[in-house]
Amino acid sequence: MSEKIEDIEIKLLLEALYQKFHYDFRNYALASVKRRLRQAREQMGFASVSALQDGLLHDETVLPRLLNYLTIQVSEMFRDPSYYRAIREKVVPHLRTYPSLKIWVAGCGGGEEVYSLVILFREEGLEQRTLFYATDINQNALAAAEAGIYDLDRLQLFTENHRKSGGKSSLSDYYSAAYHRASFDKTLRQRVVFSDHSLVTDAVFAEMHLISCRNVLIYFNRRLQDRALRLFRDSLARKGFLGLGSKESLRFSEHAGSFADFVRDEKIYQKGEV
Repeated sequence: MSEKIEDIEIKLLLEALYQKFHYDFRNYALASVKRRLRQAREQMGFASVSALQDGLLHDETVLPRLLNYLTIQVSEMFRDPSYYRAIREKVVPHLRTYPSLKIWVAGCGGGEEVYSLVILFREEGLEQRTLFYATDINQNALAAAEAGIYDLDRLQLFTENHRKSGGKSSLSDYYSAAYHRASFDKTLRQRVVFSDHSLVTDAVFAEMHLISCRNVLIYFNRRLQDRALRLFRDSLARKGFLGLGSKESLRFSEHAGSFADFVRDEKIYQKGEV
């Protein structure tokens, strides 16, 4: 099959996904979508992208499986520890000046990042004045995030990351282990709202003091990146903070002028006065 025909099939599948289910991947980076759809087609047993589209439209079990390929990102707790150290040492002192806080983890996946921030805020004495919003478009990912259960063999890396991030306790204080799984304490979820939200189609839903959206924008094309960054700008309180992934930047965005570098090396930005 020629790549040109495959590109047409992909375009039609993404249109069908939007028209029937209102999941909009049409402005995701084509190379990433193509790679993920090829993997989905092969592992789900479809002969072509068109066959996958037919299954999507006529078999209700296909949608959740397909979304797992298109949306779930591999992450880890305290990923890029220097990012969390910068939040702890540079951002938290500013956040302390507010009587209440709202934090948004956009594209939360399996929940590793939101638990990292809740633990950090607990260690810094800010948890009880903070509401955390963890959003994703994948219901399976949200369910996994809310469960807070991870394979035990991942905990060594999580623990090392936590230590490097400036952790003030032992990560083992926050979970119990049994049957090769680690279950994070339910109290970490008491101030977290897990919710379906799309950066592609949905609007502002609260005023935030910190938005962390890491390794999501790299899957968007420029138009969709600008839409998401506009949403973040409009969601942030005056002088609020935005954290992006290590390979992401505001530099070429039409909204770059709304932000200033705060911790440049860690891609943490601060919204301007207006």
